[in-house]
Amino acid sequence: MTKQTDVAALVGRVLIAVLFLLSGLGKLAAPAATQGYIAAMGLPAPLVAYVAAVIVEVIGGALLVAGLQTRVVAAGMAVFTLLTAVFFHSHLADQNQMIHFFKNFAILGGLLQVVAYGAGAYSLDHRFARSTASSRASLVAAE
Repeated sequence: MTKQTDVAALVGRVLIAVLFLLSGLGKLAAPAATQGYIAAMGLPAPLVAYVAAVIVEVIGGALLVAGLQTRVVAAGMAVFTLLTAVFFHSHLADQNQMIHFFKNFAILGGLLQVVAYGAGAYSLDHRFARSTASSRASLVAAE
């Protein structure tokens, strides 16, 4: 990768993560309302779904920004995004819901790009991979 693509990977990860972080913090600020909305959509176990959503959005968003376990995190967030599109925004006769549905698919596309291409050089994944490779090289040289 070039410096430009590594910068683009970082900016892309941050921009996607901001959506999740803000949404997760909003859920933390209004747990009863969020659980009520989940229940109103007919999903079982609103408390469990609420906790799962907060974990995915806040912790997943933070890990995405940091670039730690980026491909796995992005894959999990992609599944979460697909599920939210299907369960919360599938009333396509409502123009607002249709916009949210396709917005989720655009986010899903961005997350799949992260899954496919990784975090780039400005990430903890890259840093740990370099330090692991350096350690292996030291072990081989010592033999």
